[in-house]
This record gives sequence, structure tokens and C-alpha cells, in this order.
Amino acid sequence: MTTESHRYLAGLTLVVRDYDEAIAWYRDKLGFVCVEDTPLEAGKRWVLMAAGAAAETRILLARARDDTQHQAIGRQSGGRVFLFLHTDDFERDFAAFTDRGVTFLEAPRAEAYGIVAVFEDLYGNKWDLLQPKS
Repeated sequence: MTTESHRYLAGLTLVVRDYDEAIAWYRDKLGFVCVEDTPLEAGKRWVLMAAGAAAETRILLARARDDTQHQAIGRQSGGRVFLFLHTDDFERDFAAFTDRGVTFLEAPRAEAYGIVAVFEDLYGNKWDLLQPKS
């Protein structure tokens, strides 16, 4: 007999050029919350962002340290949609993001799974803003 465990994706690393510019962009453009910003050794920081204070999944903003990491900024998924931001009100968030200067690469579209539009973050990573069908 197996016991079901509670597992979830706690976080992922997003390589960024600069901590403060990334914090400001995700906070001011997408309304994310900086849930932790702890200084570490050698100028490094442990910076966790979340779509909301209660969100289980966090994004760790990691400043690029070398040429290989710098080259990965904005291209961590090889040009494909990298992250999926679910919303309970697509029209509200699409309008708010647009008003705040978020660049959408397409008009919203209805798909079998919900309403979606692709946007770019400050580094060019592609995201889906998605209101799933209930």
C-alpha cells in the first residue's frame, strides 16, 4: 500500500542581470511580492519573488556570475514560453499589465484550455498569462 505524499514545485531559478532591477520589474509590472531578500557572501543575495504572499511556488532571482550565465539571461527556455502565470481574471490582469508597460507578443486568444496571451519579462523570457477554463 502506498501513501500519497504532498509534493509541489517550491521554486525555480531565474538568471538575471541585476537583483534590484529584477525585483522592481516583477513587483511593479506584474505585482509580485518579494518574500525574501537575504544578503549572502561575496555580494550574492537570496531573493525570492512570488505571484502573491500565499503562493507556494517562488522564483529565485540569481544574478549571473559568468559569461555562460549571462548568455542564458532571457533565453533559459530556448525561446519557448518558459513560465505560466495563471489568473482568475484575465481581462483585469491583461489591462493592468498593459497599463504598466508589459510587452505582449500577441492579442489574447481563446483556446480549449482557457484565455491566454504571451508576454515578455524585462529580459525577454516568454510567459503565458492564462486564465484556465474551469
